[in-house]
Amino acid sequence: MINSQLRTSGVTGPLVLERMNTVPREAFVPAAQRAAAYIDRSLPLDDAHQLPPPLFHGLMLQEARLDPQDRVLVVSPAPGYLEALVAPLVNSVTAIAPSAAAAGEVPEGGYSLLLIDGAAEQVPAPLLAALTPAGRVVTGLVQGQVQRLCVGRVVDGRLAAQPVLELGIPRIPEFDQPRVWRF
Repeated sequence: MINSQLRTSGVTGPLVLERMNTVPREAFVPAAQRAAAYIDRSLPLDDAHQLPPPLFHGLMLQEARLDPQDRVLVVSPAPGYLEALVAPLVNSVTAIAPSAAAAGEVPEGGYSLLLIDGAAEQVPAPLLAALTPAGRVVTGLVQGQVQRLCVGRVVDGRLAAQPVLELGIPRIPEFDQPRVWRF
């Protein structure tokens, strides 16, 4: 995974590679998926959620530019994995499920970094409100039918995001926009 997927795709940060090499992906997927834990594809976790491929996590960590002072809020359908990657590199990590975030059940704010472990059509406002004024966001965004890894900040209460790379990132269904009828 390190040499064949991450380095060849531009993930070269020593701390990122060390964390990706240290944390066992297979410990965070269902038993039936453990043999496939390191292949470059998303792995089903349940009927609605998937663990993104290793390349997504490597690029996410690299783009996050983690700082030892960061207070990180992780939103992930795969409990424990992204937190395990990040925790030794930052001040603190708080994790919540997408269902909690979509319901507005976001822990008290003051986070310097928001990591969303999948692709969102919309990022719930309570997540953005939990960030400090200089807080950063690294997430997958769904734009049309295309998923992109994006980095951004909150401006006037909304996410201003810059695409980094088009990438196969599993959608987080709780963050889908409501479907409306249109002409």
